[in-house]
Amino acid sequence: MGRRDLLKLSASVLTVAALLPLGVSVADAGLAPKARAAFDPAGMDFYVDSTMGPIKSRVFRAADGNTNRVVYALDGMRARDDLNGWEIETTAVQALTAANINVVMPVGGMSSFYADWTSASTFLGIPAGTLSGTGSGAAQALAGGPGKTTAYRWETFLSQNLPAALRDRLGFSSTRNGVVGLSMSGSSALTLAAYYPSQFSYAASLSGALNLSMSGMRDAVRVAMLDAGGYNIDALATAKDARWQHIDPYTFAPKLKANNTRLFISAGSGLPSSADAINASTVQGMGIEAIALVGTKSFQTRFNSIGGKNVTYDFPAVGVHNWKNWESEMLRLIPDLSANIG
Repeated sequence: MGRRDLLKLSASVLTVAALLPLGVSVADAGLAPKARAAFDPAGMDFYVDSTMGPIKSRVFRAADGNTNRVVYALDGMRARDDLNGWEIETTAVQALTAANINVVMPVGGMSSFYADWTSASTFLGIPAGTLSGTGSGAAQALAGGPGKTTAYRWETFLSQNLPAALRDRLGFSSTRNGVVGLSMSGSSALTLAAYYPSQFSYAASLSGALNLSMSGMRDAVRVAMLDAGGYNIDALATAKDARWQHIDPYTFAPKLKANNTRLFISAGSGLPSSADAINASTVQGMGIEAIALVGTKSFQTRFNSIGGKNVTYDFPAVGVHNWKNWESEMLRLIPDLSANIG
């Protein structure tokens, strides 16, 4: 395949992304962190080696200096490689540390679902880095970068590499931790709790994709991954691959029940609050949150049907797919989190 063909492929990918209907994806599309990061000097950069290379996390110490109360705060689909969105966009860190909870914020993982992928993300077998790309979106489909030159192994990192390093270097407990995710990582938080119950006694999903088996959901995620960095969902898992069911909360719900994991599950109504400016991002966030609400309600029905009880559901009357909503929910869940970790 010549360079002209590669350019045509890249243009085709861009065209597909451009023609998508508003609000169809489950990513936080249009809601990427602001260009000017809200860096918090109280945090430390904590690097850990992995098969993906050195991975940075931002670590914030609990106000009382304890090492046994730890929460992992996961980022959304447009996760950046410099800071985690929770630090950039919210005051969650300050509230959590004041509640005597240590906060670990992994950095990176755009479009990853914090999963172990089958392979590096490529298209049509074309090696990553064949074409350079700038910014996010489908223009990056043939570019190199995280998850493209080497396969994502985020589940392994979060369940093995990172907790071991936190234990050995900072003395942090690697048992009875909490994990909170939003949007893409809402399902990731539940995945980690389902398969690593000794590590995670508490998991929260805020506007997560909690029924990946739902009709049209895989296509929506495919589009979202193309838009957020140009990733190929088939490199994560094909539709019939057990890896796809592995990350689907609707499928593995019985594990959460059997583990008796304490859960906090939330999704907004899709209606904006008085604090939300009426602009294109808000309108898009309304549609995406409506999809998240449908999937979350579907998970609730499934969990209820199998007798799952150790859970708090919160469906606020207003709330779109944005950081204002997730910050509000994080502040609301802190007492519950505090009572169920450490």
